[in-house]
Amino acid sequence: MVIRNADVKKKDLFPGASRKILARGGKLMVVEVRFAAGSVVEAHKHPHEQASYVVSGKLALTMDGREEILGPGDSFYAGPDVSHGVRFLEDSVVVDTFTPQREDFLQG
Repeated sequence: MVIRNADVKKKDLFPGASRKILARGGKLMVVEVRFAAGSVVEAHKHPHEQASYVVSGKLALTMDGREEILGPGDSFYAGPDVSHGVRFLEDSVVVDTFTPQREDFLQG
């Protein structure tokens, strides 16, 4: 299956943040998220495994009680029920991969 980014519907999350579900199947979901500088995703956890790749921009990730600055080409992994939060220091594009799929992302 081929999915063209231009054909995927964007969902606005809050001012300065949007999400596109790029691909999903079986237990896997790939999501592109865009955040404006200054956006914050408060610390949270979920039962899904998450691997994230920073395409562009700069962010401050807080996980396991530590803050790390990530930029283009960097990635992180958050296991199930691991608390993590992000502050976006620059306009950023991140690709998140989840398993199992985030069914909550398919709602509304």
